[in-house]
Amino acid sequence: MGSMSIWHWLIVLVVVMLVFGTKKLGNMGSDIGKAVKGFKDGVKGDEDKAAPAAAAAPSQVADKTTIDVDAKEKSKH
Repeated sequence: MGSMSIWHWLIVLVVVMLVFGTKKLGNMGSDIGKAVKGFKDGVKGDEDKAAPAAAAAPSQVADKTTIDVDAKEKSKH
């Protein structure tokens, strides 16, 4: 009773597919994959850009009240 058999997991999988549908599950899976990839790229990019950004930051800021931001457009696939 403590362990779950393969039949239990197959029934759970069928119920989830009936509730959400295969298209919705595929979209959620691809979204999660993109998020993980973006996180990994962000972590790698921060390590690579940390040294040059620290040296260039004081020359770019006009005063302490200025906030410099980069805007990115969200692409629809």
